[in-house]
Order: sequence, then C-alpha cells, then structure tokens
Amino acid sequence: MSTLAEHTEPLHAASGYRAARTLPLRVELARQLKRRRTLIMAGILAALPFVLLIAFAIGGDPSGRDGRVTLMDTATASGANFAAVNLFVSAGFLLVIPVALFCGDTVASEASWSSLRYLLAAPVPRARLLWSKLVVGLGLSLAAMILLPVVALAAGTAAYGWGPLQIPTGGALDSGTAAQRLLVVVAFIFVSQLVTAGLAFWLSTKTDAPLGAVGGAVGLTIVGNVLDAVTALGHWRDFLPAHWQFAWADA
Repeated sequence: MSTLAEHTEPLHAASGYRAARTLPLRVELARQLKRRRTLIMAGILAALPFVLLIAFAIGGDPSGRDGRVTLMDTATASGANFAAVNLFVSAGFLLVIPVALFCGDTVASEASWSSLRYLLAAPVPRARLLWSKLVVGLGLSLAAMILLPVVALAAGTAAYGWGPLQIPTGGALDSGTAAQRLLVVVAFIFVSQLVTAGLAFWLSTKTDAPLGAVGGAVGLTIVGNVLDAVTALGHWRDFLPAHWQFAWADA
C-alpha cells in the first residue's frame, strides 16, 4: 500500500509542492499595485471629479435645454447626484480604459519583459498563472469603478452638500436608497465591461505587446459605439455591448 501511494505522487515534484499554492492572489495583487500604470490610472480616476467641479464652477449650474431636465442638469443638486453624473460621463469610455489596461496588460507585459518564463519555471502551472492574473485584473477593474464614485461622492458632498438623489423625471431618493442605486449602477457597469475584459485578456495571451492587447480592447469599444449610432442596423444593435451601456439610468 505504501509503495502504491508513493507512486501516485509526481516523481519530480519537490517536497511540499502544491500547484494550488503557487502565485497566491495576494502576491499577484501586490505586484500589480506597485506598477506605475496602476497608480497613474488611479490618479486619473480620482482627478475626474475635481475637473468636473472646476468646470461647473466656471460654467455655472447646468440647465436643461427646451425645458427638459437631464441627469447632467442635476449634477449640483447633491453629492449623490454629482457621483451619478461622474458615472454617466465616464461609463461610455473612461471606465473602459482601466478594464482594458488591467486585463490586457497583465500577461503581455510579463511576456515583453521575459519574466513570464521565470513564473512558469517556478513552477507555476499555466492555468494557475492565468487564473491569478485574470482575477486580479478584474478585481483592479472593479476597484477602479468603485474609486470614481467614492471620490465623486466625497467631493460633491463637500461642494454641494449631502442630500437626496434628485431624479430628472421628478422626485427624489433618500440617501440610503441612493447609495444602493449607485452600487447597482457600479455593478451593472462592471458586468457590461466583462466583454471588454475577456477580449483584452485573450489578446494579452496572444501577444507580447501590451499596447496591442489594450488597444485592441479599447478599439472594440470605439467600433461598438460607432455601430450603435447606425440606426439602420435596427434590432441588430441589441447584440452590441455598447447598446446597453447606459441602461443603468433606469435603476
């Protein structure tokens, strides 16, 4: 029995080696957080609310055209409205960039630095390597989508005060309900960007040029937005991810 049990173990595996314990998520997360592109992306997202604050301060309060009130017109009503407006102006393109960056750069950059071979020689199984990088990439993408409304809510509350979320069609949501709706919006945007994340990660495994993987994923968004504007496509536009990117406004 003991002899049979011994032969069930890999003959060349080191003592104590467990494939599931290689490249832990915390190690990969620490590596990605230290990278300059992560810090730059976080800085850009954190700066956007302050750019909008300056824009509203210079241009004055937004006002509806033709008597119609839009979400943008309620930006200065409260901190919650300001956070919602930040999500609205960034959902179409800006929030696509961190998803494409964190998921498209993760494997390709290792290949371009020739460090990927050392990870595989550790030995880290390929499936484990891809799993760790994909999970961390998606986690950083979600963190980026959370960072923007959190900073916007803090900046908007400081500038416009704490209050209910004013709905453009009339009425208002109390602070607790507004917070829940904002969480729903962030979750919807994240799910809607999984197509971009999947394409970016797939391209990242096919090339050692990080810019190509990231650019390809961003290009998908641009093409999708262009095709969605072609009304002649009719119901075919329903199959475009870009067609539903602002459906959260009904939340």
